[in-house]
Amino acid sequence: MKVYSALQIGDYHLNHCEDYLFTGNIGDDKILCAVMDGCTMGTDSYFVSTLTGKLLRKITKEKGYKELYKLENNTDIEDSLKSIIKELFKELNIAKNQLVLDQKELLTTLIILLIDKRKNEGIVLVVGDGLVSINGIATEFDQDNKPDYLSFHLNEDFETWYSLQKQKIEFNDIRDISIATDGIFMFTSVKKVNTTETIDPIDFLLNNNTNEDNEEMLSLKLKRLEHYYGLKPTDDFAMIRLIK
Repeated sequence: MKVYSALQIGDYHLNHCEDYLFTGNIGDDKILCAVMDGCTMGTDSYFVSTLTGKLLRKITKEKGYKELYKLENNTDIEDSLKSIIKELFKELNIAKNQLVLDQKELLTTLIILLIDKRKNEGIVLVVGDGLVSINGIATEFDQDNKPDYLSFHLNEDFETWYSLQKQKIEFNDIRDISIATDGIFMFTSVKKVNTTETIDPIDFLLNNNTNEDNEEMLSLKLKRLEHYYGLKPTDDFAMIRLIK
């Protein structure tokens, strides 16, 4: 399975990219991917999106060791994802207490994807907004610019919170899967170009397979959109795409 990713600061942002992404392996069979979007109106939102990615890296490594030594064996993919998110809640609360962070410093969305390559199945959970594409079928999660950030729920009972999550998709027959922050909807013409051709940047990023053999495929697509079509995302943009 080929994994591609791209992260780009929005053209209207000057100092920091508030999006972040993570990909990692749990043992030989599972791939965990996530994209995070820090709230522009929050405080130092680039920090919490990055922190979330680093904590997921820690959790992924720990899960990998536990599976290697048979200390943990979640055969159900949703149980596996739930276990990962429960650990993430725990780690975010530890960081919150140790660094004395307030809620405005912890505002980030999360799209988290778990793939089981051996079983050819996956699950994705969206906390907030963004885009998920499963084998060419795209689903937009739009919370009217008022995302339900993770930090709103860190003090709640995890089991109760998780049972209420509806923005979740389970799937099998994996062929082409993408997750992206809402920056994917913000492509705008930012400079004059010679071509009169038009293009749908979302379709180009989600479904076009040009340069599939290059691990920088998504970055090359962003360059193509900018330099040939004059299009760039005005908001920060993070995307991961997996092709089997």
